Amino acid sequence: MKKTIYIFNDGEIKRKDNTLYFETDMNKRYIPIEDISDILVFGEVSLNKSLLTYISQKGILMHFFNYYGYYTGTYYPREYLNSGYMILMQAEHYLDVNKRMAIASKFVEGSSKNMLNVIRYYKNRGRSLEKIENAIISLYEEIHHCKTTNQLMGIEGNMRDMYYKAFDEIIDNNDFTFEKRTRQPPKNELNALISFGNSLLYVLILSEIYRTHIDPRIGYLHTTNFRRFTLNLDVAEVFKPIIIDRIIFTLIGKKMITKDDFEPDIGGILLKDKGSKTFVQEFDKKLSSTIKHRQLGRNVSYRRLIRMELYKLEKHLIGEAKYEPYVSRW
Repeated sequence: MKKTIYIFNDGEIKRKDNTLYFETDMNKRYIPIEDISDILVFGEVSLNKSLLTYISQKGILMHFFNYYGYYTGTYYPREYLNSGYMILMQAEHYLDVNKRMAIASKFVEGSSKNMLNVIRYYKNRGRSLEKIENAIISLYEEIHHCKTTNQLMGIEGNMRDMYYKAFDEIIDNNDFTFEKRTRQPPKNELNALISFGNSLLYVLILSEIYRTHIDPRIGYLHTTNFRRFTLNLDVAEVFKPIIIDRIIFTLIGKKMITKDDFEPDIGGILLKDKGSKTFVQEFDKKLSSTIKHRQLGRNVSYRRLIRMELYKLEKHLIGEAKYEPYVSRW
């Protein structure tokens, strides 16, 4: 199985014969190109056109994050699976209001069901979450009354605000309190973990989209615009509760990440390199772990589950089968 390479150190990455070669002040490392699916760069890294040409030939995406761990952009190689027909189908489903709403509402539906399953898992283990569960259910019932994607985004935002109120009860650690959702910069440790984890998920889904016939620039819940990819943001809504949030609960619950893994920086809180490395290790572990898929009757990894979600979307767009979002058992 191909793997994701995470680069936290400063240095130079280049092509060396048929491998990638990463050199820092301290050491040198050869990375077989055939083993790589994508590269995430957190350190200050220099590279050249020869490297970019080589990874393009191999279909490897390179994602960049700044000093604060915020996603800044992607080197996205020339599409080799995109089809004109699929792009036309994506555009048709975006421009037709009813077709767009049908897809967008499914993303919100999947997101809310997965949030509810997380809530119910901890409620069944003695956490006092019934009020939050009922509030999310009430909001869920409003999804199919929405007439616009802005209304859907409002419902999804309200559900997520209610869902985040459960974090303090679930985590039960005074070093990690939610307070409210803050971004760029996150104002506390828990928000820093959420932002970092969500960024990892966005780029993972972007990489998986690249390996399908779908164009990532045409989203449905998030408005397609001139500036960014949007379809990966849509799909991420379904998987945030069952991948990123569960990872956060594990990292804090097992004290794999503590308050010492953060530091104040320019009006916010910054996750240090040690904490970031711990997070990506758990993220990789989660993606390679498997679950029993009810329809297939066999185990699949979480990474494969995301690819399958994209295939379901493809089938919806070409009229083979209506898209139904993945919903976890907890």
